[in-house]
Formats: sequence, structure tokens, C-alpha cells
Amino acid sequence: MNASEFRRRGKEMVDYMANYMEGIEGRQVYPDVEPGYLRPLIPAAAPQEPDTFEDIINDVEKIIMPGGSASEATLVALLAARTKVIHRLQAASPELTQAAIMEKLVAYSSDQAHSSVERAGLIGGVKLKAIPSDGNFAMRASALQEALERDKAAGLIPFFGSNKVNEALLQRINSAKKIHLVPCHLRDKFVLRFAICSRTVESAHVQRAWEHIKELAADVLRAERE
Repeated sequence: MNASEFRRRGKEMVDYMANYMEGIEGRQVYPDVEPGYLRPLIPAAAPQEPDTFEDIINDVEKIIMPGGSASEATLVALLAARTKVIHRLQAASPELTQAAIMEKLVAYSSDQAHSSVERAGLIGGVKLKAIPSDGNFAMRASALQEALERDKAAGLIPFFGSNKVNEALLQRINSAKKIHLVPCHLRDKFVLRFAICSRTVESAHVQRAWEHIKELAADVLRAERE
């Protein structure tokens, strides 16, 4: 690639990114592909000859982009909660090792929780128990209380869970696929983060998203009262 083509391709790449930001509203919030979809779409070995720039961009758009998702926040929240409880227990009992504490940690989620919660438990190396949900797909408080009492009696250490109303709202909003909210834990509270991630967002976009959140929140609270 000579200097002239480098300039031309660089401008094309900037155009691609600008077009992506301008047209982001038309893209899917969630991927509609199955795990492992990428394997049959890519060659088993690296090519011996370089691909053209056009082929590379086409592969990015048609093969890579459809599989995009965001699950990191769930893992970060679980790891932060795990670290916090380990530090607290070791401060009270310095003889406790991290391994000994890890063996007893247990986290909870709704049986309707996003798959990222299960993956976070596996990566974080802690037990994760699914709590049955009710007819509104929200975690049953009575079932959670029973699990907490049973696990504490067995010597386990509960350290991570979620608020059933907020989790029901998260489920409703993300299932609608108009916007995407990410959960996290802040000072032992389960919260939903509404983040603005693009510089091209206008106030009208934020207002529409907020109205959508309020509408679904009202539905969830109405169902909770019933």
C-alpha cells in the first residue's frame, strides 16, 4: 500500500466510522446470532495472500458486526462484590485465606436473568443459584429469602444478588430492544445505568429513551402492586 492509497483508505475508514455513528439507531441492540456462529464463516488458517481492503470491510460488516454485544458490566459488578466481601471477611478474620472464602461464596440471580450473569459466575469462580421468578418474570422475594436462610445455615456466604423490581424492569427494557441498559451494584444497591455512549446523540434521542424507560417502569410497578 503506497502513500496515496493509504490516504484514500484512511479517509474511507473515517467515513465508515462516521456512518456507523450516524446510523446507529438503525442497528440492532442485541445480536441475533447463535454462539459459535463465527467459526464456519472464517477460514481455518490465515490467508497466504493479503485480502483487499474492500473484502476486509465487507467481512467486518457482514461477519463481525452482527455478533456484537455488551456483558462486561455484569462481570465487573460480580468481581467487585466478590472482592469487597473477601476484604471485609479478611479484615475481621486475618487467618482466612481467599481460597477458603471463595469456596463458600454464593451469588443469586433470577432464573430469567441474562446469560451474562451465568458467565460472570463461571469466570468469577463462585457458586451461582437461579431463583424462581413469578408470572411477571421477576425474582420471587420469598424464594430468595428461603435460599438465603438455607445457604447461611449450610455455612455459605451470600454476597451478590439483585433487586426483583429493577431486574424486572431491566428484562422488559432490554427485551423491547429499543435501548440497552446495563446493571451494576452501587453501595450494595442494584441499579440500572442509562449511559450516553455516542457523541452524535441529540437531546431528542435522550428524551425518547427516557420516556420509553418511564413507560415500562410504570408497567412493572403496576404489575408489582397487582
